Amino acid sequence: MSQTKILVVDDEERMRSLIRDFLLRERYGVIEAADGEEALEKFFDTKDIKLILLDIMMPKLDGWQVLAEIRRYSKVPVIMLTALGDDRDEIKGFEMDVDEYVTKPFSPRVLMARIAAILRRQEELNTTPLVLGDLKLDRIARELTIGGKVVELSLKEYELMQFFLENPGVALSRESILNHVWNYNYYGDARTIDTHVKKLRSKLGDYGEKIKTVWGVGYKLEAEAQDHA
Repeated sequence: MSQTKILVVDDEERMRSLIRDFLLRERYGVIEAADGEEALEKFFDTKDIKLILLDIMMPKLDGWQVLAEIRRYSKVPVIMLTALGDDRDEIKGFEMDVDEYVTKPFSPRVLMARIAAILRRQEELNTTPLVLGDLKLDRIARELTIGGKVVELSLKEYELMQFFLENPGVALSRESILNHVWNYNYYGDARTIDTHVKKLRSKLGDYGEKIKTVWGVGYKLEAEAQDHA
């Protein structure tokens, strides 16, 4: 069974060492970065990072800049680590979709408990089916059905459909689709996406019309109206 990878970003080697020792004790895989630029390099070069521990005050790029760049491409859980005690920083963190905010000094055991709780919640989210009307994507079986009938999809078509269903009503840029579906280091072009979207639309029947072209941006999956109670 592969280890759960956690990226630890802090410019203090002593702090990284402390966190690393506790993470290794809990059998997590640890990737380290000492500044903001290295953090982004490690994140985009490493597949399947499940959580980021991110310091705010760092050289080159601070934690906010790192978080803003990562959020362009990923919803990976982030715990902000900071010596600052200002409520405004905490509010800013949650506005930028931070999952937890931990002020130094902290108890490593409490931090490990928070990490475990976030990863459990993330695993539950990742196994919950994605539904749009009669369309259902089962993330455990990796299967798409419409009205109970299986739709045969290639791996990339499946991943593209999952990305759309995870972001209903959101205009997704071609860049973000390439980075998410074809991996961050894939150097493809827009034609790759357009070809897969065309094939996906043809396989979805009436639901294919819900994948809208957003001119100059990319694509958007039209969200369904909420079901009546």
